[in-house]
Amino acid sequence: MSRAMKVAIVDDEADMRQSISQWLALSGFDTETYASAEEALKGIGADFAGVVVSDIKMPGMDGMAFLKRLMSMDSGLPVIMITGHGDVPMAVEAMRVGAYDFLEKPFNPDRMTELAKRATQARRLTLDSRALRKELADGSVLMKKLIGASPAMERLREDILDLGQADSHVLIDGETGTGKTLVAHALHAVGPRASKRFLTVSCAAWSEDQLAAKLFGPAEDGAIPLVEEARGGTLCLEDIEALPNPLQARLLTFINEQGTPPETRIIAICNEHAQDKTLEDILRSDLFYRLGAMTILCPPLRSRGEDILTLFTRMSEGFAEEYGCDAPQVTAQEAAQLLQAPWPGNVRQLVNIAERAVLQNRRGSGSIASLLMADNEATGPAMTTEGKPLKEYVESFEKMLIDNTMRRHKGSIVAVMDELCLPRRTLNEKMAKYGLQRQDYV
Repeated sequence: MSRAMKVAIVDDEADMRQSISQWLALSGFDTETYASAEEALKGIGADFAGVVVSDIKMPGMDGMAFLKRLMSMDSGLPVIMITGHGDVPMAVEAMRVGAYDFLEKPFNPDRMTELAKRATQARRLTLDSRALRKELADGSVLMKKLIGASPAMERLREDILDLGQADSHVLIDGETGTGKTLVAHALHAVGPRASKRFLTVSCAAWSEDQLAAKLFGPAEDGAIPLVEEARGGTLCLEDIEALPNPLQARLLTFINEQGTPPETRIIAICNEHAQDKTLEDILRSDLFYRLGAMTILCPPLRSRGEDILTLFTRMSEGFAEEYGCDAPQVTAQEAAQLLQAPWPGNVRQLVNIAERAVLQNRRGSGSIASLLMADNEATGPAMTTEGKPLKEYVESFEKMLIDNTMRRHKGSIVAVMDELCLPRRTLNEKMAKYGLQRQDYV
């Protein structure tokens, strides 16, 4: 298993607790045992990173009462109940209350392992989903994801903080792969609607009839129309350029009927339009002016200068940790190539390059230059960056090198001085010049 999850075993019989614990431990689980439900409740809380295996018949608080307490605390916690012969009706009742499954004594240990694996997989998905929802509701976390010190990224973060506080509808434009959906989440998360619903739908993913039903109803499955479900919060319309004309008219009517401030805020994302056309050419003009009163343009990666090296470093380090290997060391020539690349796929393309560079490094073959060349051949001719003075390339590489070395040595100034052969005063001056602070690495 990629991440060991706990299995809490609750049974008043010591032999049973021990045998289940030993068997599951041999199968790769991290087990902990409790002699009673009361004792287990002291160690199991909401968002418990694991699953529970519990006997039904126990003195004091029995398994059913224990299950009800767990379900009231965290209804997504998988609980596997163990029942004696003849107690199957009780086990069925436990399933109705919320148990994940049950085993009848004597049970096959392999069956226990199989159930535990399925339950931990379900638990992992639940916890990951909760973590994602929490992250997407945390404006500070989202803003930290918008990495970069370039003027373009500084402006973008300022725009998000300013427009996030407003109630007007927002139009987000920019090339593919520039992080428009992340910006939409951030706009919602830093504003007064952060505690309300944030719903997303792609206008390109459905037929006109299906999209109409999803947005305005009535839906065949009886689902609440998105314009109603998002009331008080934010409705994000991705691929707004694909919204059919009849639905543009209905959306405009909905917007006009809301008044000011709107009860439901619309954030529209444009993901693609021809270079010789603007979104104003594609949408009906009255809808464009309602949505585009406030506009955010996500900058292309090629305009972000040394952000490219910063992003590559962070991403390659993340993938290296995931794959259990070292991140590739970027040479001065490779740094220049990264800075000069056209990046038609923007940040999304950079993510792919970083992951492939880590995998290449793990195998001990290939180069970043070869990956960039292969990508350019696959995507065909693209826009190119303008040439920059040599001084800018040198400074970008120098900053990246000091940053990487500081991270590797966890802020040890002496170790960085030794590796880079720099006197302390020179290192301090360069760190001050590039805005690098030791406490960020400790």
